[in-house]
Amino acid sequence: MRKRSLRSRLTLLVAAAVAIAVAVSAVGCWYFVRRELSWQLNKSLRDIAVPIKAMQGAVRNCSPEPAASLDGHPAFAEPMQIVFPGGDRCVMGNTAIKVTWRERRIAAGIYGQWEFYNGHADDGTPLRVYIRNVDTDAAFVVGRPVEEIHDTLRRVTVLLAGVAALGVLVAASVGLLVSRAALRPVGRLTSAVEHIAQTEDLDTRIPVEGGDEIARLSASFNAMTAALAGSRDRQRQLVADAGHELRTPLTTLRTNIDLLLRSEQTGRSLDPAAKERLLVNLKAQFAELSTLVGDLLQLARGDTDHEPHAELAFQDVVTAAVERARLRGAEVTADLEPWYVVGGAASLERAVLNLIDNAAKFSPDSQVEVTLREGVLTVRDHGPGIPEEDLPHVFERFWRSPAARSLPGSGLGLAIVAQAVAEAGGRVDVRNADGGGVIAIMTLPGRVARDA
Repeated sequence: MRKRSLRSRLTLLVAAAVAIAVAVSAVGCWYFVRRELSWQLNKSLRDIAVPIKAMQGAVRNCSPEPAASLDGHPAFAEPMQIVFPGGDRCVMGNTAIKVTWRERRIAAGIYGQWEFYNGHADDGTPLRVYIRNVDTDAAFVVGRPVEEIHDTLRRVTVLLAGVAALGVLVAASVGLLVSRAALRPVGRLTSAVEHIAQTEDLDTRIPVEGGDEIARLSASFNAMTAALAGSRDRQRQLVADAGHELRTPLTTLRTNIDLLLRSEQTGRSLDPAAKERLLVNLKAQFAELSTLVGDLLQLARGDTDHEPHAELAFQDVVTAAVERARLRGAEVTADLEPWYVVGGAASLERAVLNLIDNAAKFSPDSQVEVTLREGVLTVRDHGPGIPEEDLPHVFERFWRSPAARSLPGSGLGLAIVAQAVAEAGGRVDVRNADGGGVIAIMTLPGRVARDA
């Protein structure tokens, strides 16, 4: 079974709502017209005045059947008669009305002086009948055919049905136009999503018009595709940069291993000292490659798997990073005050350790000073500093200043720092310190005491 589109469902809903409203209005109008016609008919019956002489003539003649004249007066055009308590009647009009218990009751003066009811003529014609007591022993009865009212109601019914049908058609047409206009942005959004699904073109944008929910949805969709495009571009850039950085150690490893294999295959052994240097170089290249792969994995996990955040003592995290740096041979002094943050302990410890390792690498003969004051962590070295034109690039992936390219490292350490700090809601900056060296400043939101 084929599913209806949103546009057709909206059109059907509008048409159904209008149809119900028109039907309710038509039924109400029909009942109002019927009530008004009945009231007008009752009023006209009550307003009929019969001359006294005519009534006296009818009583004298007392004809139970319609007659052409009444004591010299022509018979009335309306069905009209006088009824006595016993049920006898004197017909005054051109049509006789069937006598019921109502007429006898009113004629006898019991249970009321007047009454309206639906009756019939002798020939079966439906009548609206009005009874009024005119004496203690007689009742005046007059009636009118209700066929006129029925004809009018039938015409009103046909008219209302036509208006209702026309209203439903107009409502359906208007609903279709409104649904097309209202769902046009949704159609553009659907086309854009289908286009992206087919072509994977994340640069597709939807025009945002107005400030309604559709506009907000379009803006959110544009933001989502922009974020996906940025993530894809960063992923491609990471793969490209990783491939470029891996090429150098892999090339060196292959060259050295080829040299060893050629030496073994040709039977010309290398000088022991040269062979030892070659093996040491291989070990260093493997270490550099392992470090690079580890940093790449850290960045990849940071882009996809975010570490659960919890409240932690940042001073303990810094202390653990300082101890690990000292085990690696760095000379570090620490002056830490309590500061509690919300973040991932492992990623923050790795970020602090990277800052300390980076400082120790550029000032191997001096101490690295680490301080923590009111959420501001500073790591200072006393090395040569960083050229001012290189400072804006220090947190870029794989970027290394010309002076640092001869030193070990992958160029990913500070990028990992920036990523970890951003996830914790903080910021990090690097600048040249007064008196020489570089100072890295990490600022994290938190509080002095642990949250109770």
